[in-house]
Amino acid sequence: MIGTLNEKKTLITGAASGIGRATAVAAAAKGAELFLTDINEHGLAETVELVVAQGGTVSLTKALDITEYDAVSGFAKEVYQQFGSLDVVMNVAGVSAWGTVENLEHRHWQAMIDVNLMGPIHVIECFLPPMIEARRGGALVNVSSAAGLLALPWHAAYSASKFGVRGISEVLRFDLKRHRISVHLVVPGAVRTPLMDTFEVAGVDMNDDRVQRYVHAFDKRAVSPEDAAKSILKGVERNHFLIYTSNDIRFGYWWARKFAPPYEFVMQWANNRFSRFLPPA
Repeated sequence: MIGTLNEKKTLITGAASGIGRATAVAAAAKGAELFLTDINEHGLAETVELVVAQGGTVSLTKALDITEYDAVSGFAKEVYQQFGSLDVVMNVAGVSAWGTVENLEHRHWQAMIDVNLMGPIHVIECFLPPMIEARRGGALVNVSSAAGLLALPWHAAYSASKFGVRGISEVLRFDLKRHRISVHLVVPGAVRTPLMDTFEVAGVDMNDDRVQRYVHAFDKRAVSPEDAAKSILKGVERNHFLIYTSNDIRFGYWWARKFAPPYEFVMQWANNRFSRFLPPA
């Protein structure tokens, strides 16, 4: 348990936009010394400007693809040689694609696993061992999803990656305790990020009025990235393993565990409803 982010060397991936950017700004406001990465170099530079303008500290940034192990390893070595081991590692970067199994293409499955699962694994591989060796404790924060807890319709590929992040986190929660490194699993529901405008639903016309109504409903329920970031940092400081960004997911997960039959009924009903958007076989 780290208690506070003040003066903690903190890595945040996916820092160019959305939850990653908001978390970077919020962490800097709490006194964290930031190390930021994202594949989007321009967006990353904008985040740095926001942090510095508010008096925050960004010690090092690197535009890189977390799916490339050598790139992550090289950045980790650069950080370690210049600044020593980190105190907090936050895996925020991610992508999303939905669809039924007959419409999902191999590229969808591959992207979900490469970015959402192997990306965090690369970061953990490269940054956690020096933290363990330093014996100062710390925190590991992995952003999963509501789709890492619940069987949401059309989320097979996305859930494959997010359930994987959940599994890693549940194991490391106990494995890293002896090193005084706390582990936190963030399970956001709807969050108003740029992903909402770019995510792909395989086999579905996103311009369909019926689809747009669902997208609008999703947007109305979504929390802001800033609110999500506040929840994340509060959860880390209070040493919560599961960190929710909205109460609907907290209730949904409790309900799924306590009332399995109605949960299964509603999941099937939701799946059937979504299937109306598919073209005739």
